[in-house]
Amino acid sequence: MNTPTVGEPGAAPALVEDDGRILDPIDRISEILFGLFMVLTFTGTLSVATAGREDVRTMLIAAIGCNTAWGFVDGVMYVLRTLVTRGRSATLLRALRSAGDAAHAQQAIARHIGPVAGGLDTEALERMRRWLLAQPVQAAPAMTIGARDLKAAFGVFLLVFASTLPVVLPFFFGTDLKFAMRASAAIAVAMMFYCGVVWGRYAGIRPWKAGAALVVLGVAVEAIIIALGG
Repeated sequence: MNTPTVGEPGAAPALVEDDGRILDPIDRISEILFGLFMVLTFTGTLSVATAGREDVRTMLIAAIGCNTAWGFVDGVMYVLRTLVTRGRSATLLRALRSAGDAAHAQQAIARHIGPVAGGLDTEALERMRRWLLAQPVQAAPAMTIGARDLKAAFGVFLLVFASTLPVVLPFFFGTDLKFAMRASAAIAVAMMFYCGVVWGRYAGIRPWKAGAALVVLGVAVEAIIIALGG
C-alpha cells in the first residue's frame, strides 16, 4: 500500500517517495488474485455429469455475490490499513520532536523503517531526522480519511469484483457446460499467468518463470481450498 505523502490531508511525511499511483502493483495483483481464487471456489465445484442449468445459475449468483461482498470488505480493510500506517508515521514524528537527543531520534527512525535501516549509517539517519523535522505540521488529524483513500478503496472493490467476470462469462454465453468449464478454467489460468508476469517484472524476476510459477501455485492453492470445503 502506498504511504500517504506530505501535502495530503491528514498525512505524515513518507519515508519513501510516492510515485503518484493510488495502488501499487502488489496491491493490484493481490486483489485480482484474491477475487480470482474466490470465484474459482464456486466454478471449481461444478460437476459436468450432474450439474444442470439451475445449478449453474445458483453458482453464478453465489460467485458474483460473494466477490461483491468481499470487494467491499477488502476496500474497507484497505482504508483501515492506510489509517494505521498513517498513524504510525504521525507517532514517529511526535517521537522525533520529543526526543531528548539525536541518537534516540535516529533509533526511532531505524525501528520505523525496519531491516532497511541496516544499510544506513549514522550520517544518513541524521539527514533523514533533519528532513522529517523540517516538514510542516499537518493541520488535519492523522486519522482523517481523504478522497485518495476512498478512490483507493473503490479501486480495490473494482479489482476484486472485476476479476470475477472473465471467469464466469463462458457460463453466460455457452450452452455446453463442459465447454464452458474448460473455457472458464483456461481464462483463469491465463489470468494467473498474467498476474505472475506483472509480479515478475516488478520483482526483477524473469516474467515467464514468475507467470508459470504462479499458475502452478494458484492451481495448488485452489485445489486445497476446494478440498477444505472453501
